[in-house]
Amino acid sequence: MRPVGRFAPTPSGRMHLGNVFSFLLAWLSIRSQGGCMLLRMEDLDPDRTSDAFARDIRRDLEWLGLFWDRETEPQSARTEVYDGYLQKLRDMDLLYPCWCTRSRLHASDAPHASDGRLVYDGRCRNLTEEEKEAFRRPPCWRIRVPDRKYTVTDRVYGPYTEDLAKDCGDFVVRRADGVHVYQLAVTVDDGESGVTEVVRGWDLLSSAPRQMFLQDLFGFPHPQYCHVPLLVAPDGRRLSKRDGDLDLGALREKTEPGRILGLLAWAAGLLPEPESVRAEELTPLFSWEKIPTEPVSIRNIW
Repeated sequence: MRPVGRFAPTPSGRMHLGNVFSFLLAWLSIRSQGGCMLLRMEDLDPDRTSDAFARDIRRDLEWLGLFWDRETEPQSARTEVYDGYLQKLRDMDLLYPCWCTRSRLHASDAPHASDGRLVYDGRCRNLTEEEKEAFRRPPCWRIRVPDRKYTVTDRVYGPYTEDLAKDCGDFVVRRADGVHVYQLAVTVDDGESGVTEVVRGWDLLSSAPRQMFLQDLFGFPHPQYCHVPLLVAPDGRRLSKRDGDLDLGALREKTEPGRILGLLAWAAGLLPEPESVRAEELTPLFSWEKIPTEPVSIRNIW
């Protein structure tokens, strides 16, 4: 079967170097295998995303020479599809409404996993009909998780295991405002698109067990997960869209695409030093064994 990869940016601003780093590695991995690369706009939240930013992302990728084979339907156009999968979960008796507020979830006595993440305690799991009717606002919807361990064998970080009940708890699949949540949407999109390899930042590694759980429920195969280290500024700050000097809008005004690709290839361990390079020149150099696991500090070479 031909490998299928994807780049799934959120069009809530210009891409920064960390976004490009993930896409470059996803692109190189798939190209080195002779596979198909998909582009998908994850524009679930209408208050944060825009078509204008989506256009910027496409133009920036083309400027870098990182072309994709096919763009799939954006998430904003797939509400009915996600509703259909929610109905499947209802038919399995796995969904329940939840009215817990943010302050309640972050209360000092709320349970936490070993890494400090909140674990939902199931407070709304078994409410009576009378208790539900007392609320005067829409609920979010949570899925009941099993007391079961899921292990992701990541290409970069190796085995990662979570017991969903103890380390995560019942998680939200649709918000109270009707917006479908990332975990549901990305699982459905990857499954229906036939994605076989998921490359993304290390900060999303902990979401993989939840997605594996949903994949099993929906009958989707598990893709190969490849989580990559985060890029950080010289002072240790994680790069984000708030770092305007490192987004593609600013960088395009002061450098050329080959220098950006060379810097990121150096950060990935593919080049001994940053040098100007074209994307296709990096394909024969690519190997997951070269990718570091620690955060990578980006030099200012412009």
